Amino acid sequence: MRRNAHIRLFVIATLVWAGFWAAGLPAYYQQYSTSAMLRFEAILFVALTGLAYIILKRVSPRRRVNRALWIAFYFTVPLAVYDWLYCGVHLGHGIAFLWRYWYLTTYYVIPWLLLPGMAALLNGRRKAEAANGERP
Repeated sequence: MRRNAHIRLFVIATLVWAGFWAAGLPAYYQQYSTSAMLRFEAILFVALTGLAYIILKRVSPRRRVNRALWIAFYFTVPLAVYDWLYCGVHLGHGIAFLWRYWYLTTYYVIPWLLLPGMAALLNGRRKAEAANGERP
């Protein structure tokens, strides 16, 4: 990826984090029940799966896995740092923020599974279509 693409992904991820942070106020989603957060997580997962499909389908097959890994990086590592700074340092939870804010922690892992998995699925589908003489 080019430098501008990295900067763009970083900025988008930062804006997404800021939006989720603002939407979670006043207590960064702690004001909601566990069952409400589980429903929110499920809805978010379905939405992210659809978005991953749409984004990665447009990427050439030979670059798809690489792009998926970079997107996973930018949507986990900087966000985990922001959450650590806010929850761990500012709110004073330290490393315990990983358990207290479990609904954040799950999304430090999910993109690493979802995005490369979606890229592999799309690449496998394309190979199957090509083998059957279908148009990709």
